[in-house]
Amino acid sequence: MTEEKPTKRIGVLSLHNSKETKAILNAVEALGHEPVWLREETLSFAVEDGSGVVDPPVDAVVNRLLLAKSNTALSDLGVVELFEDRDVPVVNPTRAVLRTTYEPAALRVLADAGVPVPNTYQDFDGLSDDSTAAARYVRKPVLGTNAAGVSIAEESDHRPPASRRTLIQEFVDTSGDRASDVRVYVVGGDVVGAMRRHAPDDDWRTNVAVGGAVEDVTDTIDDDVREMAVRAVDALDLDAAGVDVIGTGDRPFVLEVNATAGFKGLFDATGRSVAPHIARLAIERAGGSVDEAGFAAHETSLVDEWPACAPDLSGDDAFRTVGYTEQVDVAAGGGIETAVAKSDTGAKRSTVDLTLAARIGAGPLEGTTSVRSGSSKSSSSRPLVTLDIRVGDRWHEVTCDVIDREHMNYPVLLGRDILDDYFVDVSTRAPTDDKAEE
Repeated sequence: MTEEKPTKRIGVLSLHNSKETKAILNAVEALGHEPVWLREETLSFAVEDGSGVVDPPVDAVVNRLLLAKSNTALSDLGVVELFEDRDVPVVNPTRAVLRTTYEPAALRVLADAGVPVPNTYQDFDGLSDDSTAAARYVRKPVLGTNAAGVSIAEESDHRPPASRRTLIQEFVDTSGDRASDVRVYVVGGDVVGAMRRHAPDDDWRTNVAVGGAVEDVTDTIDDDVREMAVRAVDALDLDAAGVDVIGTGDRPFVLEVNATAGFKGLFDATGRSVAPHIARLAIERAGGSVDEAGFAAHETSLVDEWPACAPDLSGDDAFRTVGYTEQVDVAAGGGIETAVAKSDTGAKRSTVDLTLAARIGAGPLEGTTSVRSGSSKSSSSRPLVTLDIRVGDRWHEVTCDVIDREHMNYPVLLGRDILDDYFVDVSTRAPTDDKAEE
């Protein structure tokens, strides 16, 4: 009789509420083990009496950090390091994810490993003078997901100055009336599923996030495409990733590898769920086991409901409801001030008034962001600073954009970087709010 291995605690490190995160947590539980959602509300660490402690303790970690969308990528990766330093197995370790997210590094590793990738340059000045060079190129950020910031560029276009934040990549044309590529999902060295993504009629980008259509090609993709995807993930030292392959005939290329690729679209196309594969890999890395019959039963379902292990975001132990306006404390290195803030669920990022930021000594600047306001089709560039904002009894460290709001009623706007943790009751206002509607 085979001895049953003990239940393992599997942490899923995710600071967001994506369907994929919830599906992996639910899959861990369905496979007979204990899921632990590692997020802002649950994580803590301490160094005391010469010993470091990370809480909650887990036997393995699934890294689902979205670095390309984070304003605090360095500190996010530091959380993974806390577990790695204690020899906790991590599905998609820090260095592999960092290298994969920074596309120039990922392309170099793939090329060195013999994986075909499109010709890529930092700027137009690096293009070959060869008459066979492509006439169309893709201009894209070195960090990015969901085709954000990607555009077509002709070699004859106005050439912007070289930037370490963008790259120029040869445009790979595909046969047919609509552009298409293949997304192959690899977990633990095996192909879980593959789908062909077709661009919308009015676009050339194939990403599901921009409206691309999908079809199942798991059983029909060429063996060389399948093998190329597995080699790409292995070369980058990843455990699980989505690989985008583009090209036709005998010239396929790996376009991109995404360490935290979504898989809801893959499930819709193929009926195959990536979640139990990632869960099983983490469980086995932790020294646990999975019943194969039970695993097969969950392979064809994607349960993305709110998991039972999720922290209670509505309890009385924390301030969980905000009004249309709230009295907040805003702090930086030079001081702290109290202000009335307006809740704006339409804003991705919180905003602070320029004068207020100056008074509390906010800084240094951490770059800029492009913001489109109201019904305007144009956008403006705003500086970014990291501030601490207290709502009720909870402090939030957020990277805010800064703008002159002297003519506005409220010096602070609370964006979704804070409001995602709260219920917004628009019928209530801060007791000190005597302003009219903005």
